[in-house]
Amino acid sequence: MRVLFVASEAYPLAKTGGLGDVCRALPNALMEKGVDVRLLLPAYPSALETLVGGRVEASLDGVLGVPDGRLISGRLPNSHLPTWLVDAPSLYRRPGGPYTDEAGADWADNALRFAYLSQVGALIGLGLAAYWKADVVHANDWQTGLLPMMLRADGRRRPRTVFTIHNLAFQGLFPLETARGLGVRDEDLTSDGCEFYGQASFLKAGVRFADRVTTVSPTYAREILTPDFGVGFDGLLRERGADFRGILNGVEEALWNPATDPRLPALFSARDMSGKPACKAALQRELGLPVAPDVPLVGFASRLTQQKMADVLVEALPWFAKVGAQLAIVAQGDPAIAAALAEVGRLYPDNLAVHIGYEEPLAHRLYAGADMMLAPARFEPCGLTQLYAMRYGALPIVRRTGGLADTVIDADAETLAARTATGFIFDEVTAGGMIGAAERAFALHRQPLAWRRLQLQAMGRDFGWDASATEYLRLYRDLLDLTEPRPRPAEPVDVAEEPPTIAL
Repeated sequence: MRVLFVASEAYPLAKTGGLGDVCRALPNALMEKGVDVRLLLPAYPSALETLVGGRVEASLDGVLGVPDGRLISGRLPNSHLPTWLVDAPSLYRRPGGPYTDEAGADWADNALRFAYLSQVGALIGLGLAAYWKADVVHANDWQTGLLPMMLRADGRRRPRTVFTIHNLAFQGLFPLETARGLGVRDEDLTSDGCEFYGQASFLKAGVRFADRVTTVSPTYAREILTPDFGVGFDGLLRERGADFRGILNGVEEALWNPATDPRLPALFSARDMSGKPACKAALQRELGLPVAPDVPLVGFASRLTQQKMADVLVEALPWFAKVGAQLAIVAQGDPAIAAALAEVGRLYPDNLAVHIGYEEPLAHRLYAGADMMLAPARFEPCGLTQLYAMRYGALPIVRRTGGLADTVIDADAETLAARTATGFIFDEVTAGGMIGAAERAFALHRQPLAWRRLQLQAMGRDFGWDASATEYLRLYRDLLDLTEPRPRPAEPVDVAEEPPTIAL
């Protein structure tokens, strides 16, 4: 089985959040199950610098009128995963991030940038690389939403398509004329196509035209069928019926393992937790907090957005300081929320440490050093913060929604007695709700034996990718009407002789 996995980011080539982690981990997990999977994403400067064995494979001149395109092949670092980069310097080689400029504003030509990615994905799916043609094309989030529509419109025998919604709130909305200029047919710029309240929605194109639609947790899949969470897409998703389902994301255990993580000052595991206090002390020193072993240290590593309840966290910060807790914030996002956090941090320097900006090594040290991780959300498709937190023995404090509800077991009287609890859950979208859950966490933190038991229960949960990859593989086989599995090891890209790296 040949699967083309198309995304706008994949760690370590490019990452702005959990999407980057998923789009590395899931293709690798599929490859381990014998799938011949290829990853396709844009050739951002960071991707070109990081790709191993990059070499030009094909010219893409003239695709959507872009004159300087080419296809570069290689593989991910520390992986045999074959990877293609869509290189168009006029679209992707620029400072800033994958979606925004250095000031945080969306690139004005994002419609063209990601329509181009989708068009190249469609060409590869149909056999642009003569030696490889996809059986299934798996597109991810709005940036690749046009891809299923492009393949459906092609008259040739096409691969089957899967479209995964990672966050329904980001819909890829552009003027209809912009979409028409990208070659979208008039008949597809209607309510039966990708038109959405007078605009073209790349995400709607994916939901409407893919053979199967998935999202990243079972509870979120149920929630977005309702008007409260469906943000205008609930009716369309209900129409998809049995073609729509939720498959829970996982954790790439080799990258997120406190027993082997090279970013940590000390290693630890569920069998030997002796290194975690050393990680806590090192984190306190690094962030300028007093080294205090018995003081609860709470981490926050989510984006500074209303979705992640960062505005509510600002309201709750004085309470955390007044009860003597320490709060370590490593995040980026809304400048106004960032400024408010920094201002409160200056008022309570012994209790609050605020680091604006995401750094992967620091995030690992935060999970390892924290006693608890705040990961609240007004809505949450899946969330990875709580999964990483449990893996590192930092008990999550979350709101009961989406993937958070699917993965965290609240420490109430019943689950404490049954020894199944793994974190703390609240329901209200308020500072009071967050504080109430934190109070319960702090009360148990004062009971070392009970706290250690909770840590071990959380660290013992299996959120690896094997089960989820098996579900995706079953989905692909169903699309291809393969009743009998045909396992065979995927042949990695030929890297015995490293081809020269592309000059930038």
